[in-house]
Amino acid sequence: MRSTASQCSEPSFESAAISSNGPKIVYLVNQYPAITHTFIKREVNALERLGVDIIRVAARAGRALIDPGDLDEEKRTIYLLRRPLRLLQAVVSILAVRPLGFVQAFITTLRMMRRSDRAPHIHIFYLIEACGVAAVVRKNGAVHIHAHFGTNPAELALLASQLSGAPYSFTVHGYDEFDKPEFIALRTKIHDAAFVVAVSQYGRSQLYRWCGREDLGKIKLIRCGVDQDFQEGAGDAPCVAARFLSVGRLCREKGQDILIRAAALMAAAGHKFEVVVVGDGETREELERLVVSLKLSATVRLLGWLSSADVRREMIGARALVVASLAENLPVVIMEAMALRRVVVATQIAGIPELVIPRETGWLAPASSVEALAEAMTECLQTSREELWAMGRRGRERVLALHDVDREAAALANLFPKSASRQLPAIGIEQDLPPAAL
Repeated sequence: MRSTASQCSEPSFESAAISSNGPKIVYLVNQYPAITHTFIKREVNALERLGVDIIRVAARAGRALIDPGDLDEEKRTIYLLRRPLRLLQAVVSILAVRPLGFVQAFITTLRMMRRSDRAPHIHIFYLIEACGVAAVVRKNGAVHIHAHFGTNPAELALLASQLSGAPYSFTVHGYDEFDKPEFIALRTKIHDAAFVVAVSQYGRSQLYRWCGREDLGKIKLIRCGVDQDFQEGAGDAPCVAARFLSVGRLCREKGQDILIRAAALMAAAGHKFEVVVVGDGETREELERLVVSLKLSATVRLLGWLSSADVRREMIGARALVVASLAENLPVVIMEAMALRRVVVATQIAGIPELVIPRETGWLAPASSVEALAEAMTECLQTSREELWAMGRRGRERVLALHDVDREAAALANLFPKSASRQLPAIGIEQDLPPAAL
């Protein structure tokens, strides 16, 4: 449960960022912190180590926060929906001092409604939230807005940019953005952004598909990073236990049902092993029933969400990570496992082959094929200790070469403007809005 102390100490719209010599950047996420958003927390912390002032803004915090680092991040985050009256005050203030900016943002909101798969009133709520974001930008003297995810956070960033005068950018993680680019106006968001971050070569290729030719240069490849906790302490030997680990939200896209059915095939063939599933979500009850119906209660364990430290321990104690997904970009959990010298069995989709190379760092199986996944897991189960160690070592080398969090954060920091004078207009909300207005 979330502590009341963390809510009491939450910063308000008026809170100033911690002083530093670096630029002040508003970081905008729909839920932050969240168990599934560890990669964002790592990026934020790495940017702050570089001297960048990060002002965390989110609509709400994730549910069931259990990691100490997440609880600390919650205390440092401004939550838009916890202060609805302040949001309305921000709307009134914007109308008073930036009427043209509000009109521009309102027109953009109407454009977002045209082909959206969400009801029109949802976009009006986004506009109201964006006024709150603009107030944070103004009060803290932020020079840039950066959003994670190209869905509603990018829409809020676009609108807040028009309301405040600060430029914006966003990171696209997929697969949601790639499933419905026209319904979330991805082309418009890219066109109006200062730059857009792709986290894999596959992701960059999809953004190339959905942006104008004049905007190709805006697409930057900056990978998610792995921090020191996942780079150290894996030991000098592979785990040879007959244990497979799966980590992720329990949903249809992640393919946990396919993993369980593959485990049933392996058990029927006489193999002795264990599958540990870490995560929770909308399909948990369905998966629990499937485990019982296939008589796998002694083989498959569903643990729910664990802290980052506990996930790391589960990885170290597993022979291999299994990713049975039907839709992905490039899962961070693969990077974490490989950093710990663990091999990976995964589906051959999206950006996964950028890290998982068959029989070099793991095994790949066609997505949705229960038989192929069972075959790959069986081959992993029968692989010798020496070969597992060699594959784990190669995987670690590949991850450290491509996914160092500090190096990737430095590349991102170099894209941010260094001062307000380079981007903000001479007359803007941060100058005209009276301190008592919010």
